Amino acid sequence: MTYSIKEVSELFSLSIPTIHFYDKQGLLPFVSKNSSGHRAFTESDLYLMQPICCLKNTGMPIKDIRAFIDCVLKGPDTIAARKELLSTHKSNVLA
Repeated sequence: MTYSIKEVSELFSLSIPTIHFYDKQGLLPFVSKNSSGHRAFTESDLYLMQPICCLKNTGMPIKDIRAFIDCVLKGPDTIAARKELLSTHKSNVLA
């Protein structure tokens, strides 16, 4: 099953322009487009949208969220790098 950008917008309480912005900033490289050229989100795409929204809500900069998502897409070998990103962000939030 796939979800339209409108459905994703409603599920995550994000505006469609925000989702477009995230895509242009490289946060959604995992989202494919259907035959009409519209974004088609899968269940696994939704699982990756969750941390993007959470990290953004904590004030993490887009470049750091992009680095985190890039690590996630590279697989389990990047767990240490992800932990470091999150640890650094946690320190920044607490400061």
